[in-house]
Order: sequence, then C-alpha cells, then structure tokens
Amino acid sequence: MDFRIPAMVVAAAALTAFVVGCAVNPATGEREISLVSESQEIAMGREYDPQIVASMGLYPDSQVQRYVREIGLRMAARSERPNLPWTFRVIDDPIVNAFAVPGGYIYITRGILGYMDNEAQLAAVLGHEIGHVTARHTAQQLTRTQLATAGLVVGSIVSETVAGVAGTASQGLGVLFLKFGRDDERQSDALAFRYMGRTDYDVREIPDVFQMLARVSAGQGGGRVPEWLSTHPDPGNRRQDALDRIAALPADSLGSIVRRDVFLSTIDDMVYGADPRQGYFRDGTDFIHPDLAFRLVFPSGWRTVNQTQAVLGGSPNEDAIIQLTLAQGTSLDAAARTFLGQEGLQATQPQRTTTNGLSSVTSEFTAQTQQGTLQGVALFVEHGGRIYRILGYGTQQRWRSNEAVVRRSLASFARVTDRTLLDVEPLRIDIVPIDRAMTLAEFAQRNPGPVDLDALVLLNQANDAQQRFPAGTRLKRVVGRRPPS
Repeated sequence: MDFRIPAMVVAAAALTAFVVGCAVNPATGEREISLVSESQEIAMGREYDPQIVASMGLYPDSQVQRYVREIGLRMAARSERPNLPWTFRVIDDPIVNAFAVPGGYIYITRGILGYMDNEAQLAAVLGHEIGHVTARHTAQQLTRTQLATAGLVVGSIVSETVAGVAGTASQGLGVLFLKFGRDDERQSDALAFRYMGRTDYDVREIPDVFQMLARVSAGQGGGRVPEWLSTHPDPGNRRQDALDRIAALPADSLGSIVRRDVFLSTIDDMVYGADPRQGYFRDGTDFIHPDLAFRLVFPSGWRTVNQTQAVLGGSPNEDAIIQLTLAQGTSLDAAARTFLGQEGLQATQPQRTTTNGLSSVTSEFTAQTQQGTLQGVALFVEHGGRIYRILGYGTQQRWRSNEAVVRRSLASFARVTDRTLLDVEPLRIDIVPIDRAMTLAEFAQRNPGPVDLDALVLLNQANDAQQRFPAGTRLKRVVGRRPPS
C-alpha cells in the first residue's frame, strides 16, 4: 500500500534514465512510457528485500509466515505477472500496514493481521498489494520523479557517510515516502476484486476491510494512524466504491471462500501491540531494552520511535536527531575509526571516557549534506559484549540550542538490573469460543484483560460493545501484562 523509497533505488533508476521505452502495462493493457524495465524492478526487489527484513524484522512464527505466503502465491499465480519472483512476508510491526516493493515483494504487518476477521479479508489486502506490482505503480512513479531528483540523489551518494547521515535524518523526520495517487489506489482496489474473483474469495469482505481501517484510525484518538490511511491519498469513499462494485456483479461471481476459523486459528497467540522484548519506552522518552539490559533517556518532548536496527528521537522543531544502533567494529577504538574515518565527515580526536561506569569513546563531528551542514557528537559505549553507537546531531545553525539536551541524553546510557524492567513479556491475542450467546461487553467482563472495551470492539470488528454474538462464536481477547510505566 505504501512504498518508502530508499535513495539508492531512485539513484539506480536515474543512472539508467537514458533507456526510455514504451511498453504495455500488463494489468491495464495501456501503453505507457517507462524508464524502469521488468528486470530492473526484479533487481530492486532482490536488492532491497534483505534490507527491509533487516531493518523491520520478520514475525518469528513459521506457521503465520507460511499461511500468508501460500495465500499470496495462489493469488499472484492468477495475476497478469505470474512469473515474477513473488515473495510474501509478515513484518514484526504493530502498525497497521501493508506495502509492496517492485518485482513482486509484498509485506504485511502483524499489526494489520490482528484486526482482520477472516482469510478473505487477508486476501483483499494481499490482492491490493499484488495490484500495485502488476500495474507497475512504483515503476511509473519512479519514471515521473527520477529525472527531477537525479541530481540530488547522485550528489547524496558521492559520500556513503554523508548519505547515511542525511538519510537517517530524513527517515527520522518521516519524509522519505513515495505516495500513490487516487487513480493508482482505485486501480489496485479494482485489481483486488479481480484476483479475489479468480481464486474464489468472497469479495463482499472488501468493504469490511476499509471500514476496519477507518475505525482503527479513528479509535486511536488522534494518535498514530494506520499507515494504510496516512501515507496515501484516499480515493473518495473507497468502502462505498467497493459496495457499488459488488452490487454490479452477478450473484454467482461474488466468491464463496471466507475461512474465518482457519484464519483465527492461525493468529491465535499472535503478539498484540509493541513487543517489549524488542525494547519499550516509559513515559515516551525512557527507552528500556530488556534483552540487552540497557536504557537511554531521550529529551523531554521529543518524538521517539523504536525500529529493529535503531532507536530514534527527533526534536520538536525537526532540527536534531538522536540515534542509537549497534556499531561496526570489535572494539571501541575500531568502532570509532569505522564511523569517524569515513569520507565526508570531519571529526575531532576521539577521547576515552566512561559513561555510567561503562567504557566509552566520544568525538564531535560535522558533515556536509545537500540540505546543509550537520553538526553533532558521537558516543561509542561497550556493554554486554557489544559496542553501541549513539549519535546526536542536527543542523549547524541550530546546534547550540540543541547541544546541551543531546549531550545529556547520550550521557544517560546505562546498564539496567531492575527485574521489574527486564522481566516483561508481550501482550498476545487469544481466541476464545463462547459457550452461550452474549454481548461483547459481557465477553469482556468474563474475560478481563489489559486492553479496554473499545479495543476489543475494534479487534472483533463489532458494531459496538452491545453487539450480541451467538454461542460457539470465536472472539478475540488480549492477555498478558503491560510493561511498567
């Protein structure tokens, strides 16, 4: 549904822009100019799939992975591009999202799976993402944008170091997105109908997907909305469009496969929400990693995010960033040399120090980017047999106003021994068959848990808490305890 474009993808397309061709779009039959060939699409997917996996992480449940893969491959085999190296992965992310990479690489988060009600709804989302690939939407976007951005991207990749710092800053501030337009989204919606029809999935579940996404968004009370809705323009009332399309179809072509029980059995015991074993925030700024037994306190008021390979914090004015990652190198000195010695960085002589009793090395640096000069400080800390790299940096003209809070944050890195902070487990979805007819409110009363009734309404796609379910219905609840706040 969305596609976050790495700079190198655009650069690769820009460097081949002279190969202008006119081809027939396999999904629409229309002729179009494209600067990206099918072989280049496949090459992009193969190059960036391992990077996406490394940066976002796969959900570690082979049954869930196999289930999604089998459904996706069945649908892709009936598409107009069956010979692409189709790959379907479940990402270990609580955010409600699904997205596609050129060449047939489709990703869906465990977050969106938890809110689905049956296999047909899963097929609707996978069919939509398959449609983005078969209709070559990303290739078309690259064709439209690559000439305009070629100079910027080629200039950025002259120095790997500067590109890395600039790229991290951009991603931390949430600007590296390629958005599909109304026509692309509407076309992928139509293609989802096509592919579900070819595999006999019940297309009457498609409107419920759009309703679920809208309700999850509204139910988050102004918080972070599902990426499905936030990163793309909404092509009108897509739920109503789907209902109109269904009304126009013959009754015998609507499909019959729903498979609610199979789907619910597959997601039973799935992690719900953020997994604290991968690190969690207390009060939004105090980051605790229980498996690695460390903490880092970000400045008050900063926006923070925990990614698979990095923890990031951004200043309210979007002019400074703090980033924590594992460092390259087997020692503090080697790690410092690897980062500070790269072309494009100017750094002071690294100084040996200690940070809350842990051996560390620190240095100041500047870097030239297309957006101007960045200035910052790097801290390398040894803890638990690993070397951590903590960077604090921002725009040079605003560095003085940010430097003090950045340095305090870097100095907060410390080991954690408190078992109440370390002995945390994720919340999980539990599928429970009810032994008698009851409302969802009654179900929640009989099955108390760590989430409120509104969350259960969303998880079960109920109209409201007073909706009555017949005996034998399998409902979702959430079990476990939240991390200490």
